Amino acid sequence: MATDRASTLPARQILSGLSVASSSQNPPSSSARAAGSSFYTAMKILPPAQREAMFEIYSFCRRVDDIADSDAPRVERLMELASWRADVEALYAGQVPPRLASLAKPVADFDLAKEDFLALIDGMEMDAFDDIRAPAAATLDLYCDRVASAVGRLSVRVFGVEREAGIALAHHLGRALQLTNILRDIDEDAAIGRLYLPREGLIEAGIVGSDPLKVAADPDLPKVCTPIVARAREHFERADEVMARNRRRVVRAPRIMSKYYRAILELLVARGFANPRVPVRLNKLARLAIIFRYAFI
Repeated sequence: MATDRASTLPARQILSGLSVASSSQNPPSSSARAAGSSFYTAMKILPPAQREAMFEIYSFCRRVDDIADSDAPRVERLMELASWRADVEALYAGQVPPRLASLAKPVADFDLAKEDFLALIDGMEMDAFDDIRAPAAATLDLYCDRVASAVGRLSVRVFGVEREAGIALAHHLGRALQLTNILRDIDEDAAIGRLYLPREGLIEAGIVGSDPLKVAADPDLPKVCTPIVARAREHFERADEVMARNRRRVVRAPRIMSKYYRAILELLVARGFANPRVPVRLNKLARLAIIFRYAFI
């Protein structure tokens, strides 16, 4: 599901890491790509086969995300994403491309759906095609589904969550994490010309225009953020309801991600959304408390 900005999927940023071109020549291990992130911590508690599958999914996500957020011309980024789309199609047709060779086993072992990998690429194309600025609420929800809930749908197959419950969990937790990312990264996104806050919210708050830097500096911005906080909280609660109906060991990893990001959301609320917005971060003690409470069950 969505991950923290320091090691984003699909939190949107310009990554300082490897481009797809370089990673295809000298790729780091899948676990190395995830190391240092909240995702890595949550996945380390899984049994080996599940852990490696999740690291492979994460690696795929990072590599297509790198393309969407690179400095390359838009046409080039779209062509690279189309190349990855073709590779996914080939993988599922039994003609495994070299750069997806390590993903083939998790796909087979956990019956991962091609449509979810393609949905993720669709989401990256939304960012690559043009800078997203004040999307309609329906477009924002579609974006969240593609860049976050699609990853969740892949993940719940690996975790072993029953199909219907897994789809519901991916829907709600993916959106909760991505909305939290959007609220956390308002200024960082504005600096690269992006604004993920919904158009309807800006209009209701009386904010005119969609220039990211101007919107980020507007004194009425907190009015836009308040309903997004409420929506994220509702998704967290619905995700918690789904997890409560499943065996605790099956949902350990998503529960850790949920608690981590819910804590981030509440820190954002406590800080407020008016300028100046000091970055928030969950301290080490709080992170360890979440791990010890939910990992060892």
